[in-house]
Amino acid sequence: MSTTVFAAAGSQLPEDVGKSGPLGLLLIVVLLIAVAFLVRSMSKHLKRVPRSFDPEDRVEVPDTPAELLEPAPQPGDDLLDTLRRAPRAIEPPRDNDRPDAPDSQS
Repeated sequence: MSTTVFAAAGSQLPEDVGKSGPLGLLLIVVLLIAVAFLVRSMSKHLKRVPRSFDPEDRVEVPDTPAELLEPAPQPGDDLLDTLRRAPRAIEPPRDNDRPDAPDSQS
């Protein structure tokens, strides 16, 4: 009985079953080309990556003991000090300039 089942199945299968066609070959070639471009692009990007993302740990040794107590001036500190000392461009109105102020003499 088992030989008749295999004989019947073998006679019904077409010849191309189990064989890859030209479309499969084309698909494999396209995928290989895409992988080659991706590897090339990734190698270019990896060349631009720095060796380490850790911040540079530089220790600055002061020349005098006074520099240990006073912090080093930061860039822009002079500009901030100048702006803090400058008069305001827009000042709020003073109370004695208003006629309805209690301190004003009328």
